[in-house]
Amino acid sequence: MTGQTFAQKAIERASGTTGLVPGQIVDAYPDLYMSHTASWRCIRTLEKMGVDRLYDVDRVAMVMDHLSPAMNAKTAGHHALCREFAQKMGVKHFFDVNSGIAHIVLMEHGLVRPGQFIIGTDSHSTIYGALGAFGTGVGFSEITAAWVTGKLWIKVPESVRIVIDGELAPGVYAKDVMLKLIGDLGADGLTYDSVEFTGSYVAGMSVSERMTFCNLAMEMGAKNAYVAPDDATLAYLDEAGVPRDELEVLLPDADATYRSTVHLDGPTLAPQIAVPHTVDNVVGVDDVAGTKLDQVFIGSCANAKYDDLVIAAEVLAGHQVAPGLRLIVTPASATIMARAAENGVLTTLIQAGAMITNPGCGACAGAGGAMTDGETTLSTANRNFQGRMGSYDSKIFLSSPATAAASAIRGVITDPREIVAEVVV
Repeated sequence: MTGQTFAQKAIERASGTTGLVPGQIVDAYPDLYMSHTASWRCIRTLEKMGVDRLYDVDRVAMVMDHLSPAMNAKTAGHHALCREFAQKMGVKHFFDVNSGIAHIVLMEHGLVRPGQFIIGTDSHSTIYGALGAFGTGVGFSEITAAWVTGKLWIKVPESVRIVIDGELAPGVYAKDVMLKLIGDLGADGLTYDSVEFTGSYVAGMSVSERMTFCNLAMEMGAKNAYVAPDDATLAYLDEAGVPRDELEVLLPDADATYRSTVHLDGPTLAPQIAVPHTVDNVVGVDDVAGTKLDQVFIGSCANAKYDDLVIAAEVLAGHQVAPGLRLIVTPASATIMARAAENGVLTTLIQAGAMITNPGCGACAGAGGAMTDGETTLSTANRNFQGRMGSYDSKIFLSSPATAAASAIRGVITDPREIVAEVVV
């Protein structure tokens, strides 16, 4: 028998079945079931079913992140229903509207660990692979079923290795790498594949950068994404308060079989931009430099982590946002916001002219930052679909935080290396 990929090992662990091969379907028991603001859908379904107990309440995590704080009475009612349900059922892992984006919050609180099998009502649950877990998005019906039965069926995916070697040039970041891959491979290029990131560049990435990688892998159709745990992972988990003797690290075998292997040379990359209205419509920044902007949004689970805010602040320091342009910065979590406030990062952003909003999904989920007809936003989010941020007659471009910050200064899409060069001179 040949060696196994990470996905095979993770699903074997969750299902209690051995010898799994791609294409095989099994019942798996997730370690964690994440549901966000729309958890009310699951609750209403349980009520219709007459179910009043859960399989394992300690595996339930509810985060009120997508529409926070409540935008209207209807949303407020949904939040209230979730709070009441969590209290009634004894849900310990309940995070209210002041917490931030579900994925980041769960990882910060030590609920995501290597080797785990995690499902969530958000397609970007692939982000959990940044800590060596198998994370995948599912619908509300699947979460409801898991609440009651503890399991769901899953098909073992084929696996693809993406090897990235070499250091990135100054001004080029993890987001640029992922946009390049998405543009090259396409939105459906890795449909239902398990993606394993490796290579010399990947080995040196921070956990935050790994989050960006695994988060955006979904935009290529990936079922899950994974970076092998190492010392950086352990340090992150230490900070999150996870005892090392509780970890179950799963590593792919050296002779595992992959559907394909993709290579990318890091030093050759330039800043990348996803052009309206699909994430895989990607060009180099030079191709769209000078495009007029009405708004810049720095936020989302892809790029609103602490180091993302630091990068944006470093670019904006000593500058002012272009007249007439709106710069919205939405930290990914309350923890990140507090750290950025303590270290002066938020002060730098505010002095440059940024508007800081409460932690959460923010404009990425349509909660504020909407555009009117004819307007254009450059965003660090993970999607640029038509109408996602207001009018269907508006445009969304995607970039790294550095490119977003540089563009906010000039009011047009700008190569961040130009701003850095000005400072050096």
